[in-house]
Amino acid sequence: MLAASASAYSAPKTVLVLGDSLSAEYGIARGAGWVALLERRLQAEKLAARVVNASISGETTIGGRTRLPALLDQHRPDIVVIELGANDGLRGLPVAAADANLRAMVKMAQARGARVVLVGMRMPPNYGRAYTESFFNMFRKVAQDTGSPLVPFMLEGVADKPALFQQDRLHPLAAAHPIILNNIWPHFAPLLKKR
Repeated sequence: MLAASASAYSAPKTVLVLGDSLSAEYGIARGAGWVALLERRLQAEKLAARVVNASISGETTIGGRTRLPALLDQHRPDIVVIELGANDGLRGLPVAAADANLRAMVKMAQARGARVVLVGMRMPPNYGRAYTESFFNMFRKVAQDTGSPLVPFMLEGVADKPALFQQDRLHPLAAAHPIILNNIWPHFAPLLKKR
């Protein structure tokens, strides 16, 4: 009985990352993004997990909401990391729509028994204070209401350093991705230890 429960505890977990270009290694070498670094860190720390990166450049919350059911069926993840919303914000889409889509995705994943980590984002100040504050606060409210861990701002320690960005000033260089992983890890790692 003890052996069975020990093996259940150590059974590899499947981690699904549903994101946009910030998670899809846009403009950087394959294997240099934070998701690939996450996989390597899990191996280095001898944590049994398989990482599926289902991120697509340009993805919005409605795109993620549409794709998620099939991904849940295919991969049956234990943990889902949702890194979406930046493209909604950059297009000036209504915050209420992104909010509804994020909530729907979290509930879908939780209904399948997965734990969810929500990754927050900020908009540049030129979008106006009302929109940028409403957008930023959306992630906190969704996380609170759904009981999900929140990475407050994915680009903390990166956004204020122009030298860490590609020429488009939107996508981080490979050098920024270890910082991004360090922002995400403290909110993600505890879920690996839960059964």
